[in-house]
Amino acid sequence: MALASRGLRAHLQHSAAAKAPGAVVVRRPVQCAALHKICVLPGDGIGPEIMDVCTRLLTAAGKKEGEQFEYHYELIGGAAIDATGMPLPDKTLVTAKACNAVLLAAIGGYKWDSLPSNLRPERGLLGIRAALNAFANLRPAIVPRQLADSSPLKRELVEGVDILIVRELVSGIYFGQPRGFGTNEKGERIGYNTDVYSEPEVERIARVAFDAARKRSKRLCSVDKSNVLEVSQLWKEVVIRVGLEYPDVELSHMYIDNAAMQLLRNPRYFDVVVTSNLFGDILSDEASMLSGSLGMLPSASISGAGPGIYEPVHGSAPDIAGMDIANPLGMVMSAAMMCKYDLNIPKVAERLEAAVNAALDAGYRTKDIYKEGQPGVKLVKCSDMGSFLMNTMA
Repeated sequence: MALASRGLRAHLQHSAAAKAPGAVVVRRPVQCAALHKICVLPGDGIGPEIMDVCTRLLTAAGKKEGEQFEYHYELIGGAAIDATGMPLPDKTLVTAKACNAVLLAAIGGYKWDSLPSNLRPERGLLGIRAALNAFANLRPAIVPRQLADSSPLKRELVEGVDILIVRELVSGIYFGQPRGFGTNEKGERIGYNTDVYSEPEVERIARVAFDAARKRSKRLCSVDKSNVLEVSQLWKEVVIRVGLEYPDVELSHMYIDNAAMQLLRNPRYFDVVVTSNLFGDILSDEASMLSGSLGMLPSASISGAGPGIYEPVHGSAPDIAGMDIANPLGMVMSAAMMCKYDLNIPKVAERLEAAVNAALDAGYRTKDIYKEGQPGVKLVKCSDMGSFLMNTMA
């Protein structure tokens, strides 16, 4: 299972807890090519478990290539709320901005659901994305050959699927103003949000998507709801205009409802998809299930200037936290993306990807990707998966 950066970081630069918070952990191999400062945010739920597997493996892979990592552990989400009363402490932001990249596991949980919306764990995630201007969210949806039979869809539908969803991440309905609660003319309580995009915001994410498509199969599908929403009409107009700069890329358009259906009916139709914050959130989670589990897929949120944020697509899964059954592979693959996009150490990324492939080839399956009756597979715990991955570095 390999993820190619395909030069997107360079394009963006051109165009646009397991450890106590505050702790610094330095892994020093004998020979060091560079010092890579990583802001580590284990977060909530299963986050600390999968982050522990990830950082240990990243250190081992780096050592093989003479790379040195310095881990700066900070708080975000529910863990930050419990400790400081805020989902994104100032100290976390200061550390993140001073590092080369941010590695984030998961945030949220039932414990904090009753808090006011501005104090919930999710506001920490939205806040750090906005503060780092991480406007381009790249979410690969790849079905590894070893897991084609684990998909809820038939093997012939998902085998060979390789989709890249490019989601705008710091605007749209999640950030638009005004938002809040009020009362209408009938005296009824209402809630409201604003979905708004400017032309420059659409232009920059469109260029990222076209650049990605140009380096893949030269096919880009823009997803919107322009038959109903004015914000989508502007989106479509701007994407078409930017597309004139990429005559070698085939541009198509699809409404969000049809795209959600086609992603299940004919997923191999898609190569690169570009869409808004809300639609991208929905489609990327749906696409992740093509492989059978949210636990398998990574993501990168990058701006081209400053550190990117690398995190698995799945959530914090508070119902299984501490049970040692979480899948750490999406976290590991997120670190592989970090090594390619932000740290420019592709050899380390290749070692991480090879370790994941070796585990899948050996039949190792955590509960989320285990299918009873499949020959040659074995149900393992998160720690067992971590031990196997580490053994590949021996």
